[in-house]
Amino acid sequence: MTEPRLVPVAELSFDDALAELQKTVAELEAGGQPLERSIALYERGVALHERCAALLADAELKVQQLVTRAGGALEAIDVRPEDAREAD
Repeated sequence: MTEPRLVPVAELSFDDALAELQKTVAELEAGGQPLERSIALYERGVALHERCAALLADAELKVQQLVTRAGGALEAIDVRPEDAREAD
């Protein structure tokens, strides 16, 4: 069976990287792969995790830069995922 050509991790959007990371974790958890395949999956998973973390850090920085006080000065706020769920 031929493996599909993988998109370089650096070119993936957050949503695509997260979806692939979830599939990778599921495949690793299912087990049954040869050792070489498991190592390749693990390496790809680490790269995907790092990509997601970097994109989230960039997004956080953008949000901090967009939040302004009444006087026009920038104010960094701490936005947590649970805060967003409470606002829904």
